[in-house]
Amino acid sequence: MNQCASKSSDPIRKMPTTGQVFKLGIPLLNSCTARDSSASARRTHASETIPARFVKELSLMAVTNQSALGLYISFPFCRSKCTYCNFASGVYPARDHARYVARVVDDLRAAPAWSTQMGVHLPRNVDSIYFGGGTPSLLSPDLLRQLFSAMRAEFSLDPAAEITVECAPGQIADDTLESLAACGVNRVSLGVQSFIDREAQLSGRLHSRAIVIEDLRRLRAAGITNLNLDLIAGLAGQTAASWDESLQVLIDAGTPHASIYMLEVDEDSRLGREMISGGSRYSSALVPTDDAIADMYLHAIDRLAAAGLHQYEISNFARTRRQSRHNLRYWQHRPYLGLGLDASSMLYALPEAADATAPYILRSSVTDDLSAFLAGPSPAETAWLSPARQLEEAWFLGLRMNAGVKLAALRRGFGREPVAQAMPTIARLVDEGLLTSDEKTVRLTARGRLLSNDVFQQFLGLESPQNACQRSPDHETELAAQ
Repeated sequence: MNQCASKSSDPIRKMPTTGQVFKLGIPLLNSCTARDSSASARRTHASETIPARFVKELSLMAVTNQSALGLYISFPFCRSKCTYCNFASGVYPARDHARYVARVVDDLRAAPAWSTQMGVHLPRNVDSIYFGGGTPSLLSPDLLRQLFSAMRAEFSLDPAAEITVECAPGQIADDTLESLAACGVNRVSLGVQSFIDREAQLSGRLHSRAIVIEDLRRLRAAGITNLNLDLIAGLAGQTAASWDESLQVLIDAGTPHASIYMLEVDEDSRLGREMISGGSRYSSALVPTDDAIADMYLHAIDRLAAAGLHQYEISNFARTRRQSRHNLRYWQHRPYLGLGLDASSMLYALPEAADATAPYILRSSVTDDLSAFLAGPSPAETAWLSPARQLEEAWFLGLRMNAGVKLAALRRGFGREPVAQAMPTIARLVDEGLLTSDEKTVRLTARGRLLSNDVFQQFLGLESPQNACQRSPDHETELAAQ
């Protein structure tokens, strides 16, 4: 989600093992109220029938370029802070832009030495870049060129690489747009959130519907036609009718990709704190009920499918062969390097350090304190994931995709016995209407997507080996070369 509501672009900021899941782009409902409350959740939805071509496309993506790397660059600067935002971003001084870019470039250059020190493989070939925020379109053309020049100097960029930049509508200057195109950006994600001007304003957005439509025209004129639009179900003042209007405008816009998120309520956002403790400054009383939000989400699945935008992941919808290649790498366990504030990485251990059954994975994350980040290199938080923990991730990351989890692939990767331990859990969740299973593939149902975190938690701790997730002070090393 652009502009802080959710980040499918950097999903492992919080692993989906708790209720705080919006940072993974997972639709969130209160499980106590949503479990049986929405009649529409028990309907058969377009999402239950997956076009065969989509399953084939996603399978091909999963086995292609396994050795290629994805780069995620975080830019936490915003012109305004949205009421629902729960990320490490804010209205920071523009004078810090140059210092910030210099720090990212330093870490980019130090990454090969850091990966050697950590004992992980850092592929040099890059087939996707995602520049997320915050609002990356606030960067000056000169700073954008510096970043892209540094990326190309340190890595070999695939000629067909997908290069995405998140932009805030109304905040793409002409020279910035020209620079984006010149730097090779071929995909833009616009954080629209609502096409109803009043709803956008109440949530702290600075644009109108007309501005979004004009930005789409300008982007296409610049040659950037692979476009995504984000919407949030559950904004203050939103109704079923206004939500349907936003969906219709999105469909009429003709973009090849859409992301649909559901509002999270937690103490990390101003709106969330107001809903928890009371108040009226952020119009929390106008936020729809959980049931209403659930119905909006399910309605979106049907409306978008009818328009040719098929759901392929809990929050993502695309036309044929227009899925986000970078976002898919997260769900398909392909390596990525995250740079900048609060960014995370996932890299595989070098062969000599890997387990015989499945290679160990290193996850690392950068500080979420901007002052600390700007001050210079600091220890990255790291965690080694054993095959047992990787299997847990394979379940809940794979289940996010409509194509589901292929049991044969899990058995090849992790062995028959570890997978067999999950079968009683799967059978129970099938009986509860949260999963479907044909003995080859396990998938979430429509109801299962609404309660996805509840489902994911069932796959944690199915076996309890020691050191499933190993942490060591020796692995808290500086990202910059010593």
